[in-house]
Amino acid sequence: MSTVIKTLAVLDVLAGSARGMRLAEVATAMGLSRPTAYQRLLTLVEAGWLEQDEDLRYRLSMHACRFAGAALEQADLGARVQPVLEALVARVKETASVAVIDRGLPFIVSRVESESLLRAEQKIGTTMSLGGSASGRILTAFADEGMLARLRQSGEEFAPEEILAEARANRYAVSSGYTHSGVIAIAAPIFDMNGKCFATLSLVMPETRFDLETFKRPLIEAADEITSLQQGKHR
Repeated sequence: MSTVIKTLAVLDVLAGSARGMRLAEVATAMGLSRPTAYQRLLTLVEAGWLEQDEDLRYRLSMHACRFAGAALEQADLGARVQPVLEALVARVKETASVAVIDRGLPFIVSRVESESLLRAEQKIGTTMSLGGSASGRILTAFADEGMLARLRQSGEEFAPEEILAEARANRYAVSSGYTHSGVIAIAAPIFDMNGKCFATLSLVMPETRFDLETFKRPLIEAADEITSLQQGKHR
């Protein structure tokens, strides 16, 4: 089992890269010998998870998209969320994202870009901090004890309790602005059928366009709409 886990860890390394990686780069990133790294890469190529481009860089194959799409659908975050995101972006003219917790960090799983030439670039698959990002603050603020225990295991710092308490009271949180200079985000909670916050809806934009009063109501209304969809309610 440990061999399987170590092989699958290669996927995490490649998923964190903006482009494909050469054998030597994978070996260095994982602290492996080249023969060991090559064997793991070869296994994943044969399984259909990886492919090589014309420059002999290893990259994720489109096979991974099937699993990403299936995971979203099984979490009920697939096609039903897209119209809500599109409507929100049309309303406020800024980029909207849905994030969930993945391995102790907020992880963007769905996104609709604004049409503005000047916009914040955060792709699907981007991870964010727990303490500094708006989504991280919401997911921490609304986490139950079991989730908090798991989040603490990540070693990531939480936002101060006064910020988390304010997020619970307001039902939104604003990012610190430190993790991405010149960019600011505001996030609201999405709840599942059991009333647990399992995802966030956020808007991200250049700081120069941020106005809390403009964005908080449309954001919360859209997050409530997704919650209603999750809970089988009709608004």
